[in-house]
Amino acid sequence: MGAIAMTKEPVWLLQIDRTDRRNAIDSETARNLAFMLREAESSAYCRAVVLYGIGPHFCAGSDLKELTGKSAEEMAVIESVKAELAQTIQEVSVPVIAAVEGFALGGGVSIAASCDIVVSSCLAKWLMPEVANGWLPPWGIQPVVDRCGATRAKRVLYGIEPLIGEGANQAGLVDFITEEGQALVVAKQIANSMAALPPSAVRAVKSYL
Repeated sequence: MGAIAMTKEPVWLLQIDRTDRRNAIDSETARNLAFMLREAESSAYCRAVVLYGIGPHFCAGSDLKELTGKSAEEMAVIESVKAELAQTIQEVSVPVIAAVEGFALGGGVSIAASCDIVVSSCLAKWLMPEVANGWLPPWGIQPVVDRCGATRAKRVLYGIEPLIGEGANQAGLVDFITEEGQALVVAKQIANSMAALPPSAVRAVKSYL
């Protein structure tokens, strides 16, 4: 499930709240998060959204429990819902800032990479394990390429080793590095700075990009 601060404040906080599954995202959660992003976009008050995970970690990617026992066709349908979430993050005109603590794994990397600005703890681990497990990241390649460029993206997509904090920054996944436990604090500060800008100009720039 996702939760959002539905207030008249200019910065809305959007939570990935599945701590029992290390914030792995199932179809229901993906749909809820996408819906809340559309609500933020249509709000007369919202100027920026901060996306973060409840508990020690940002997101463990797709919930593999949901995929257990499914046919290839069924898995494709399930994963397409997560792809739509990543696409929604990029499509909504309101800027989305990711705050990453703990780890971002698999689809968690893709979701963060889809955000306009990414803030990461210096100790946060970034890893896409799909290739090592004989899979292809089904919907996570393009956001990583968009951020890293094709050459550096290979380092991320092959998942040869986890990127820790500054390594993720050097690869292009992360924009700002913070001390451990401060990613959300800094993300809020950035969101407030963006919220103070003329909203029509901010949204126009994102729409153009």
